[in-house]
Order: sequence, then structure tokens, then C-alpha cells
Amino acid sequence: MAVVVHLDRLLLDRRMSLTELAGKVDLTLANLSILKTGKAKAIRFSTLEAICRALDCQPGDLLAHIAED
Repeated sequence: MAVVVHLDRLLLDRRMSLTELAGKVDLTLANLSILKTGKAKAIRFSTLEAICRALDCQPGDLLAHIAED
């Protein structure tokens, strides 16, 4: 099973840069980049909430579960 992060798609849809999002959610660009590239092993609920608030989305818009065969 894999969890896929759709942060790049959401940023593109909202015409927002990763740097702009980092400023809005008070996270480092490096940490957001790790999340965007799918290399993150975990995400805090407070971080998820801040990203969803900044991007005006739901957690399901940001994360998806993909079954691996």
C-alpha cells in the first residue's frame, strides 16, 4: 500500500509556489519539498490542517491511498 501526496497538483491548480505555501504554513521549504516529492514518512495533523487551510482543500484532496499489486 502507498500513500500518494498531490501537493504539486494542488499548488499548480491554485497558482501558488512552494515558497509561498511555506510562508503561509510556517514550514521550511525543505520540509515541504520532502512532502511534495513523496519522501515523507509521516505528517502531523497540525501540518496537514495548516496546508489544507492555506490551499482551501480537504485532506483527501492532498493525500490518496493507492493499493500496490
